[in-house]
Amino acid sequence: LGAADRVVGQQQRGVHVPVSGIAADSLGARRIGAIAWQVAQRHVHASLLLPDDAIRRAQLWLWKELKLAVEPAAALPLAALQCGAYVPTPEERVCLIVCGANVDPASLA
Repeated sequence: LGAADRVVGQQQRGVHVPVSGIAADSLGARRIGAIAWQVAQRHVHASLLLPDDAIRRAQLWLWKELKLAVEPAAALPLAALQCGAYVPTPEERVCLIVCGANVDPASLA
């Protein structure tokens, strides 16, 4: 799947999925729990798959511009906006919640 791909449908039974990428340690659950799945079915309207390089660029931007040392998963919302994977409508007000400082300082050099 790429950033422009969209998965439509409903999963009827649990499956294990392969996990990889720079944010896999924090966002890479191979399987979702029953409660989280029920919440997602009701409230999640879309999900995005972003390339590692977009996440890395956003992570470095947060460090260089704002001096925020964040893990790749925390840079994901900004990456979605920067790379155009998510384009808000003119009526939307966007707020990014950036949390997660489990980062190796050497990776920000």
